[in-house]
Amino acid sequence: VQLVEFGGGLVQAGGSLKLSCAVPGITFSINNMGWYRQAPGKQRELVATITSGRVTNYVDSVQGRFTIPRDNAKNMVYLQMNSLEPEDTAVYYCNLRSTTSGQTYWGQGTQVTVSS
Repeated sequence: VQLVEFGGGLVQAGGSLKLSCAVPGITFSINNMGWYRQAPGKQRELVATITSGRVTNYVDSVQGRFTIPRDNAKNMVYLQMNSLEPEDTAVYYCNLRSTTSGQTYWGQGTQVTVSS
């Protein structure tokens, strides 16, 4: 299973970015998806998840600013990030958790840098 992320970059505080994650070649709709991030010197943390049934969950620090839509027809999951803060600076990773095998897969990560 291959996860390919894109859409990271440099943005000023208060701006927006949209990350995309493509997962080709699988039955995408039955899997739970998520975004995690890892800032320098910190552990990787959960940002947002969306289940196969489209139930979403967000870490408190991004609630109301980020959304995690998915497009099952395109095998894509997104992370729409608004009102970005310097504290959101991190490498963002796409995550898939199989609902059939329980296995977890990761993308290569994409850098998001928010300048103050």
